[in-house]
Amino acid sequence: MSLPLFESFLTTTEMSQVFDDANVVQAMLDFEAALAQAQAQEGLISNETAALISNHCKAEKFDIPALVIAARRAGSMAIPLVKELTQSVAGENKEAATKVHWGSTSQDVIDTGSVLVTRQALKVIDSDLAPLCARLLDLAEEHLRTPVLARTLMQPAQTTTLGFKMVNWAAPLIRSRQALIDLAEMSLQVQLGGAIGTLAVMGEKGPVVARRVAHILELSPAQGNWHTQRDNWIRLGLEVAILTGSLGKIGKDLSLMSQGEVAELAEPTGQGRGGSSAMPHKRNPVSAMIALAASARTPQKAATLLATLPQEHERSLGNWQAELAEWPGLFLSAHGSVSALREAFSGLVIDADRMRRNIDNLQGLIFAEAVSVYLAQAIGRPAAHQLMEELTGQALAQQCHLADVVTETVQNDPDLSGKLDIDVVKSLFDPVKASVSAQQLTTTRLDELRQQMRA
Repeated sequence: MSLPLFESFLTTTEMSQVFDDANVVQAMLDFEAALAQAQAQEGLISNETAALISNHCKAEKFDIPALVIAARRAGSMAIPLVKELTQSVAGENKEAATKVHWGSTSQDVIDTGSVLVTRQALKVIDSDLAPLCARLLDLAEEHLRTPVLARTLMQPAQTTTLGFKMVNWAAPLIRSRQALIDLAEMSLQVQLGGAIGTLAVMGEKGPVVARRVAHILELSPAQGNWHTQRDNWIRLGLEVAILTGSLGKIGKDLSLMSQGEVAELAEPTGQGRGGSSAMPHKRNPVSAMIALAASARTPQKAATLLATLPQEHERSLGNWQAELAEWPGLFLSAHGSVSALREAFSGLVIDADRMRRNIDNLQGLIFAEAVSVYLAQAIGRPAAHQLMEELTGQALAQQCHLADVVTETVQNDPDLSGKLDIDVVKSLFDPVKASVSAQQLTTTRLDELRQQMRA
């Protein structure tokens, strides 16, 4: 499959190869070969016929661009493919050619081929997703006590730790990874139902043949055909979409923390990464860019999958075809994103000193809530809240640190100095001590997430 120029650089060569036209056609031919072998095992056709059919199930034997053109007229890629396969077999044995695709239907070929290709795609995604998750957990442990600003509504809030942020980035990815494993088990099933799903042509042998096809292709046997019952299949696609959204969240945070004015994180450089055609000084977060582009394109594809669920009767007109067209894009975007972020985090530059300076530059204002809670022990909550509003305003007006204003106020007020420990007041402005709860939660979550990864 030759991708459009501006789509190809947002994905990977590995995933492009999975959905390459030749690979997809080969997957469909693998179904035809497995069908013939299964029918031979059940005595429906001879072993010689099955072997002959299998020998002709090679994608390189077919003119794929011509098949695509013929499919537009036929309404299905399987129709010209089966026709060409039949003619190819007939050139060697006309009787054997009558057994090509016997008892099957076009959707069986295409759906099972899609399942085989999707299995490959999931393996490609996991080859980068698992290391990315592991890297995030390692960074979380490494930066368990590294204070960093937490930001709510795009504004400085309080201090957290970089480890806590890393854990929160990793957790949704690990959940999606497990969900994909579970959903793959449910949805990577053979499709074999024949013309209307009843396997009528093969009679009582039909269900047994279907199980044998599944065994040959190393797929789960389906309890029945799922020609227009797409629920489990669509769930799998939607989980890929959710994964891409979670990767986009990481990309967004990474891009914000990489801004020059913030400069807490930076993607690795070298080999032309993140350069500018006009500005030599620039260091663009290209991995974050790819993740954000993927997450922006994915919701429309997910919505299309949902829209295709109400399929007509025993074979859909249009909905199934729309699903087939959208399906590869989900995986192309997902792997582009996860691969880019794996590269970024493998060489992520972390500036803990800058994180500390960004906290210090806020004049201690982000610690106002903690100080208010401590003051409330002496003068009650309403009075403490009102006093801190006055003191924060004073710190802003005088361009000084809130800790100095609060310390001076406590020392000069007999009611406060007699009830409060000035050393405790000063400790409330320590970013490391202020993020103790984040450290504790990170430790607990790390253990849980590592167990999930091992499982």
